Amino acid sequence: MTKKEKRAYSRYTVEALQLLSSLIKTTRVEKKITMQDLCERAAISRDLLSRIEKADPACSIGVVFEVAALLGIDLFQSDYSDLLIKNKLIKEKLTLLPQRVKNTVIEVDDNF
Repeated sequence: MTKKEKRAYSRYTVEALQLLSSLIKTTRVEKKITMQDLCERAAISRDLLSRIEKADPACSIGVVFEVAALLGIDLFQSDYSDLLIKNKLIKEKLTLLPQRVKNTVIEVDDNF
């Protein structure tokens, strides 16, 4: 078995992960929800919740968002209807953009 390489993350990513994980833990404790209760509601293991609260970047983003939603944490400073509107707008924008991005090759005319 090969050892898994540790991936490097930008400082911004690390700080954002730390902020979200701290919000999750703080909200859980303030609402007096035990780790076990939250794990049962989110259908995850206690180990995974512990990793989320410790800002482990390898945790699935879907699970992290679900835990935050269960605790009532607004991730995008928006309510549900606002998220729907923003998603619709970005989908419309994506339909106008090309499906793929290709590298363009520029031929240099060096025949003097």
